Amino acid sequence: RKYELYSMDWDLKEELRDCLVAAAPYGGPIALLRNPWRKEKAASVRPVLEIYSASGLPLASLLWKSGPVVSLGWSAEEELLCVQEDGAVLVYGLHGDFRRHFSMGNEVLQNRVLDARIFHTEFGSGVAILTGAHRFTLSANVSDLKLRRMPEVPGLQSAPSCWTTLCQDRVAHILLAVGPDLYLLDQSACSAVTPPGLAPGVSSFLQMAVSFTCRHLALFTDTGYIWMGTASLKEKLCEFNCNIRAPPKQMVWCSRPRSKERAVVVAWERRLMVVGDAPESIQFVLDEDSYLVPELDGVRIFSRSTHEFLHEVPVASEEIFKIASMAPGALLLEAQKEYEKESQKADEYLREIQELGQLTQAVQQCIEAAGHEHRPDMQKSLLRAASFGKCFLDRFPPDSFVRMCQDLRVLNAIRDYHIGIPLTYSQYKQLTIQVLLDRLVLRRLYPLAIQICEYLRLPEVQGVSRILAHWACYKVQQKDVSDEDVARAINQKLGDTPGVSYSDIAARAYGCGRTELAIKLLEYEPRSGEQVPLLLKMKRSKLALSKAIESGDTDLVFTVLLHLKNELNRGDFFMTLRNQPMALSLYRQFCKHQELETLKDLYNQDDNHQELGSFHIRASYAAEERIEGRVAALQTAADAFYKAKNEFAAKATEDQMRLLRLQRRLEDELGGRFLDLSLHDTVTTLILGGHNKRAEQLARDFRIPDKRLWWLKLTALADLEDWEELEKFSKSKKSPIGYLPFVEICMKQHNKYEAKKYASRVGPEQKVKALLLVGDVAQAADVAIEHRNEAELSLVLSHCTGATDGATADKIQRARAQAQKK
Repeated sequence: RKYELYSMDWDLKEELRDCLVAAAPYGGPIALLRNPWRKEKAASVRPVLEIYSASGLPLASLLWKSGPVVSLGWSAEEELLCVQEDGAVLVYGLHGDFRRHFSMGNEVLQNRVLDARIFHTEFGSGVAILTGAHRFTLSANVSDLKLRRMPEVPGLQSAPSCWTTLCQDRVAHILLAVGPDLYLLDQSACSAVTPPGLAPGVSSFLQMAVSFTCRHLALFTDTGYIWMGTASLKEKLCEFNCNIRAPPKQMVWCSRPRSKERAVVVAWERRLMVVGDAPESIQFVLDEDSYLVPELDGVRIFSRSTHEFLHEVPVASEEIFKIASMAPGALLLEAQKEYEKESQKADEYLREIQELGQLTQAVQQCIEAAGHEHRPDMQKSLLRAASFGKCFLDRFPPDSFVRMCQDLRVLNAIRDYHIGIPLTYSQYKQLTIQVLLDRLVLRRLYPLAIQICEYLRLPEVQGVSRILAHWACYKVQQKDVSDEDVARAINQKLGDTPGVSYSDIAARAYGCGRTELAIKLLEYEPRSGEQVPLLLKMKRSKLALSKAIESGDTDLVFTVLLHLKNELNRGDFFMTLRNQPMALSLYRQFCKHQELETLKDLYNQDDNHQELGSFHIRASYAAEERIEGRVAALQTAADAFYKAKNEFAAKATEDQMRLLRLQRRLEDELGGRFLDLSLHDTVTTLILGGHNKRAEQLARDFRIPDKRLWWLKLTALADLEDWEELEKFSKSKKSPIGYLPFVEICMKQHNKYEAKKYASRVGPEQKVKALLLVGDVAQAADVAIEHRNEAELSLVLSHCTGATDGATADKIQRARAQAQKK
């Protein structure tokens, strides 16, 4: 299956085919070298090296000022290796920081580099070079550079059609194709090899691919055949004829650990093909330039717009989600869903699992399948099913369930778009949590790394302390240095470490009389709750207010505001607030609950007539009990809205005043309670009281649309169960809302007799629905057949139950058959 990891937002100005591309495994970063030299037209334009996360977020961008680059690749430590034409390999960090460089030897320098590969072994990351003299040089571990010049291939006069590196017996080898022949280069000799069972007629090998675990090899021939076998070339797994002779752009393995299924993904310009043991292939259309990244348990596929993951469906997921599956996990998932619906089917499914003695297996299947799901909602659904099943087991160990919940929470956190490490569960387990934490630190995601350590409750030595140790290497001692330099140095040492308090350091600086240094150090304090009290203590109230506002912590802002209110006179305090809109807004909120007159003064000072109008409206209901006082307050509000040029609010306020006066008059004349009802409720109350003419007059006065009035009257008469009046009302004139609502309302009141009266008056387009509501399935079927409407026929058919409506169902089926013949 193939699912989307991210929608890529990187703004690529060129196609991927025009860039050198390298993507690190295990959800690693992507490097692009734009404007490579082979495409360069203007010598003055330098290429740009850009590094992105797997989600397309930019990590680094730098102008390439060195020599022409032949190949890019990532090491196991996520360092970018840039192999130049002169044999120099430049190593860059994830954020574009230059680390080091090394040379692949004088021979490579003299003959130049034709092609290069970055490969991975159990010892580390290596580099293999093909020189202009058609000789190979490699180093199996760039961290411990030992160059090996590989033996010469007899009679090799041109570059091989394809080549790759193999790791056999803990030694790196080169496998290359020259015409129909394959040669294996080891430390001392060049030997010709022949893949067993290769289809005849091969005159050239166009592409080769080694599996992620280096155990299997795939060869693409010019006859369109793909041979798959072991990397030792001693055993053939299968062979597939793809009927395409054009050389593929990329070919990679797609297999799951410990799976018996073997598959290879082949990509051409606009086609993606998955082939394996099966006689048929799976094909996908590529809408744009794409790049394949082999992974431990699948293949990542990214383009300009999307990043997807293609993998073999795990056994547990297949068992649960395949159509009509009766696997214990599938039944348990259904049981849990039915339980949420409060259906008795949940008990039936559970009994079926328990009778087979497979409840433990069902829980384990759901837990395992949850680990392989990418979407959190599916994970939750499966884990809920597992939790549900566990309730019926006496001695099910909770460790696997708890561990899976923890692992998925970590995985969902790092898969977030802003983090951009789309690890699968299998990759996460292979990588280990320690390596994952290293990679988060490498990306400078210190807070997330520490949160994961705390969540998983890792020992201090392995967790938080280990992360903090990354900053320890930057620690330096500086004396007699300016405040600015000291603050900058401390920031460089500690970064955004949640475990280190800058406020404590700042407090010490303030205690030593270095107030400016304390303020500079507080600039780096991530916890505003620690910054603000110290700033207030240092009499830097306005700066404290700015910091409190930046924090978004309202309690902190209120603390500073109350401090400022006591410290400044009223005029200065208001002027300070005017320069801080957020603080002003919060102080208004405070005044709404505590100091209403101060709030009114604030609005008057700012000539904020809109808010002043709103203030008087609230005041009219909160403070005024007499209708005259309330109307007077509303009039003041309306005047304010007119000044604010808010015609709608002013008119609405005047309408409310008119309604209040009318409600008072209705209370005086009719009795009952009308005051403070909404317009609709007032109309409904009048209808319920039998004052239909007054209700209609009120509707005309306030321009209530006919449709809304009919709905109000229909609902009210039905609530009164005044069926005679309802019938008269329906015949008073043509209903603007149709007659289906009459049927629905009558049925809601369980009065089928009255409902049938209106069903006959419903328009043709809603006739079937009305007849079904009153339970007349046979007549509904006749109308649907007459209309020849497939949707209506299906609706009637869904209402046919048991033997009672058997004849009707048969009639519908016959009508359908006749319609299909025509």
